[in-house]
Amino acid sequence: MTGTPERIASAVDAEAVTELVREAVRVPSITPDEQEFARWAQQQMVESGAFDSVELHECEPGRPNVWGTVGNGSGKSLLLAGHMDTVAVDDWVQHWQGTDREDPFGAPVIDGEIWGRGAADQKAGICASIEALRAFRRVGLRPAGRVSTLFVIDEESGQPGSGVSAGMRAAVEGRSGPRPEADFAIYTEPTTSAIYTAQMGFLIADIAYTGVSAYFGRPELGVDALKAGHRLLDRLWKHSDELRASLPAHELLGEAFLLVTSVASGGNIAVPGLFELSLIRKILPGESLDEAAESIRSIAAGVADEHGVECAVSFSAPRDHRFGGTPDEIAADHPGVAELADSIESVTGAPARIEGAPYWSEKPFLRALGIGGVYFAPGDISNCHTPFERLGVEELVTATRTLAHFIAHWCGAEDL
Repeated sequence: MTGTPERIASAVDAEAVTELVREAVRVPSITPDEQEFARWAQQQMVESGAFDSVELHECEPGRPNVWGTVGNGSGKSLLLAGHMDTVAVDDWVQHWQGTDREDPFGAPVIDGEIWGRGAADQKAGICASIEALRAFRRVGLRPAGRVSTLFVIDEESGQPGSGVSAGMRAAVEGRSGPRPEADFAIYTEPTTSAIYTAQMGFLIADIAYTGVSAYFGRPELGVDALKAGHRLLDRLWKHSDELRASLPAHELLGEAFLLVTSVASGGNIAVPGLFELSLIRKILPGESLDEAAESIRSIAAGVADEHGVECAVSFSAPRDHRFGGTPDEIAADHPGVAELADSIESVTGAPARIEGAPYWSEKPFLRALGIGGVYFAPGDISNCHTPFERLGVEELVTATRTLAHFIAHWCGAEDL
């Protein structure tokens, strides 16, 4: 390593970034209780001396986003974004009771991995962003182009009344600090240090059929909502098969499909008068959420008419779209992608992996502002949201050095 980006990457302190993540995990931030962690992040950013400004901006009472900025704008600009909230820990203690992993916020290092809720999803990305900018200061430099960090509330779903991207929505609408502006963005969801240039979209549909309940000995007096629901299931699964057959699989994301996630009906010794179903539909880049939603509505209404039941369809997870979350994709030859790939190869000696996100997160909000970007951070999403969430220390350090290298490569560097 000889050039300026290499010098800055080498200044990343492996022990310091490891301890920073462990401290972060020890500050619980389960949605919607992010405030303590937001104040912790603000304190780390201020004490680092690596930022020109650090501000908290409330999106809702007691729920602030954290904004940081550094750089005078003489080079290309960059936005580093991530979410501060985590999912709950209900299953963690039960699984690990009586072991050294029992505390979901203990952050022990076991066999070279940091264990704890939020270690990968996504306090690693937030801490890597802070440490990458601290590395500039250690060598007496700062980014020449403007670097902004935006750490938001409310990305995770699962807690009642939350998980609707309230933080990112407030940011892009200018209700929580300045509206984001950048030439490129990295959203630090875990990617196993690959570059995710594409992400799926999704919608969640809740369908309810209401018939007429009747005593089991007089079924002719009822209208069986469960029988209609059985027919609906058949139609939905056929629709999923049709999607796979009619839409070309995406090179990075695979096939479009829908998955029925829950069904409920009956319970009394009677003709079931109510049937309820939930499903999630995977949306590929180039597809329309409006058309996907209308297809589901049409299927549900057609079955309802056949069976004489009332039908209600709702879409319960609006994000950047009223029906759900939109897909997103950026070209692999975009200058930001190409330079990030160069940084990965420079730091690791191996070619970058270009892959697709097996999840939806908030980058499409930024795309709507004209900010193209990718997901990139250490950690494996496949063990997140589980009692097995953990983060490899070696991967954390390497990804942080990569991020520091890329910031210097993309934004340039100047003397403090």
